[in-house]
This record gives sequence, structure tokens and C-alpha cells, in this order.
Amino acid sequence: MSIASYLKKHTEALVKDVGIEAACELTGKSKATIGRYYSDQDEHGDRFMPIDVVAQLEGAARFPHVTSALADLRGITLSYDGERRNAQSGGINSDVVALAQRFGMLMAEYNSAIGDGKISVNEAKRLLRETLAIQQVLLEMKLNLEEEASH
Repeated sequence: MSIASYLKKHTEALVKDVGIEAACELTGKSKATIGRYYSDQDEHGDRFMPIDVVAQLEGAARFPHVTSALADLRGITLSYDGERRNAQSGGINSDVVALAQRFGMLMAEYNSAIGDGKISVNEAKRLLRETLAIQQVLLEMKLNLEEEASH
């Protein structure tokens, strides 16, 4: 997959996360313009969402899809947890429990997905969500370990 198509797929995920109507309202752009930003048609191949529009939409989204994609392209892992921005951490022990639970959910999703011998697009998306949840638990665990190591 090319960088352009990778970014367009994540741009589409961002728009779908926010909703096309809401994206148009937030940005003042038309549906057609928003659609061109993630269109894989040749005539729109060089059109990408401006960064200020990405910032507006990611502010309303549940996840920073485009920012995450850009970081991924550079091999950078982001530390993002929109659910618990100011929550107290339960420490390393609760992180280990959360990791085991999330891994169990990933294996259950995988078992369900591979049951017919192939993984569909929707099944792959569910596996990706669980993988991202595991990544978030691991990041929290890393932060807790760094904090404990500094004491």
C-alpha cells in the first residue's frame, strides 16, 4: 500500500468517525470536498486534507486517525487515551490484569474471525481495534514502569 492510499484510508476513517454531516459542519467544507480528500480515484490522487481541517476533525473524533497514521509511517508510537486523560492509574498490577483481559478479547475476536478460514474486512477492523486497545494498555504499563523506576 502506498503512503498516499494509507493516508487516504485513515482520512476516511477520521471522517466516518466524526460523521460526514458533522465533518462538513465543523470544517465548512462540502460533502464533495471532504469526499475528495479520501477518494482513491486517480483524479483526486494528489488531494489531501489540509492539516488545519485534520486538527478540527480529530478534535471531534474518538481517535486521532490521521495523526496516528503519520506517526505510524515514522515508526512512532503515540500515547493516547481519550477515555482516561486525567484518570488515576491503578499501577502495574492493574495494567497486567488489563493486558491479560485485552489479549483474551483479541484471541476471542481472532478465533471468531478465522472460523470460516478467512478474515473479512469487518473482522480485520475488530481485530485492529483490539490490537489498538492492547497498545494503549502497554503504553500505560510503560508509563507506570517509568514512574516506578524513577522513585
